[in-house]
Amino acid sequence: QVQLVESGGGLVQAGGSLRLSCAASGSIFSSNAMGWYRQAPGKQRELVATISSGGSRNYAGSVKGRFTISRDNAKNTVYLQMNSLKPEDTAVYYCTVGRTIADRPLYWGQGTQVTVST
Repeated sequence: QVQLVESGGGLVQAGGSLRLSCAASGSIFSSNAMGWYRQAPGKQRELVATISSGGSRNYAGSVKGRFTISRDNAKNTVYLQMNSLKPEDTAVYYCTVGRTIADRPLYWGQGTQVTVST
């Protein structure tokens, strides 16, 4: 019943920008945290950023200052604005829903590919 649908992935040159969106539907409480994880080739899945319903944010150190997470609670939609992209940002990005910005996700989207070329 819970569904998370990502969009906005694609191919971009290093130094460029990309904006990801994720719309949540089904039994999603607006009080839950939403966020983004990613998995690069040959690496484990890692947290990118999370945001609470009140706007508290948690970022991975590798993206802090470059990425901005935001959300529209009325639409149950979360966004990830990615600037100054680097080749190491290349990964499949997953939208998530969790209890808090610090907890492991409860639900996952299908993922969207982001490729940053040199």
